[in-house]
Amino acid sequence: MAIEILMPALSPTMEEGTLAQWLVKEGDEVQSGDVIAEIETDKATMEFEAVDEGIMGPLLVAEGSEGVKVNTAIAILLEDGDDAGAVPAAAAATPDPAPEAAETTTAATTAPAAPAAPRATSGDRVFASPLARRIAADKGIDLTALTGSGPKGRIIKADVLSATASTAPAPAAASTAASAAPAAAVAMPSSPGADVVARMYEGRAFDEVSLDGMRKTIAARLSEAKQTIPHFYLRRDVKLDALLSFRSQLNKQLEPRGVKISVNDFIIKACALALQQVPTANAVWAGDRVLQMKASDVAVAVAIEGGLFTPVLQDADSKSLSTLSTEMKDLASRARDRKLAPHEYQGGSFAISNLGMFGIDNFDAIVNPPHAGILAVGAGVKKPVVQEDGTLGVATVMSVTMSVDHRVIDGALGADLLKAIVENLENPLGMLA
Repeated sequence: MAIEILMPALSPTMEEGTLAQWLVKEGDEVQSGDVIAEIETDKATMEFEAVDEGIMGPLLVAEGSEGVKVNTAIAILLEDGDDAGAVPAAAAATPDPAPEAAETTTAATTAPAAPAAPRATSGDRVFASPLARRIAADKGIDLTALTGSGPKGRIIKADVLSATASTAPAPAAASTAASAAPAAAVAMPSSPGADVVARMYEGRAFDEVSLDGMRKTIAARLSEAKQTIPHFYLRRDVKLDALLSFRSQLNKQLEPRGVKISVNDFIIKACALALQQVPTANAVWAGDRVLQMKASDVAVAVAIEGGLFTPVLQDADSKSLSTLSTEMKDLASRARDRKLAPHEYQGGSFAISNLGMFGIDNFDAIVNPPHAGILAVGAGVKKPVVQEDGTLGVATVMSVTMSVDHRVIDGALGADLLKAIVENLENPLGMLA
């Protein structure tokens, strides 16, 4: 039975992708785990591995095709004894925009009348569609315990969803329905379409720039975040003189090792420790609940051409400044080359966006869901300040603004978190204790 190879969802935000390159051709023998194509997501170019084994049949989507929807058939894999000429004409001519949805409908319609399908296993191998595997992994479902209703007992999306539905608690479904209802009831005003805007500027010279996948995703996610997250903002000034002096001494000692600590490395460490000092604030919003995190996983915004990445430094509270510096440089370099793997830019409970190096004094950042907060960091500027003895002096002062998701962190808790961050930065030696 011919198997459709579907455009995979290689990141949580991916809705469509570009088939950058085929690494196989029609007639090639393919084993499970072989890399068969390179796919550009909204974040990076990634290799796509075959799940099943067989002979490559027709390649339904040409190299360089943009805007290929997730779960669209992109190729046909033939099993032993299959004839390429026997591939259904509809499948070979026009990719089904939602093949798994069709599988679901067919399975739901025919399951009652059909006898139990054989279990989709052969030795240690489980036969399942890529989407079924992804859903099972997300839900923690053991595929070997399921009976497939697809061709030759293959496990499909409907089988995994049925297993999920049978074990899911009723309150969760009710909660989902309840949360969906208000969203549908609140109609947001829509922006004018492209044609309308273009007509507004008739007679004026302009260049039209098409949006790539990353820019589309940034626009969609941040628009949603700004509209749906109840932001509030907390602002503090940080005196940096002690930190700058300590950093200078530290870098002299680290120079033989080729390590140079930046102010941003101190900020990462300060935020990570603050999340441990105020553990209730180390949390993320999960729709109908809050997840209280144990480790301090801090995301840092990195500007790249056409957008940005937020690579995550895991367990940042327990790492040394030199380790954080080395890891951050590596992540930033690979982010600019779009070579980060999804697990390197997903997760985290808190983020940092630093525009101080661009001369920005202060700004308000947008919370990146599901994070509970983000620290917007401005430039360190020499300013007149009143010293502890009442005299007037000069200090290097950095303005920071923390944007907070009020669903997770209330005002007093947010104030405690920002206070801990500031104290860590103004007393840098304490971060090494």
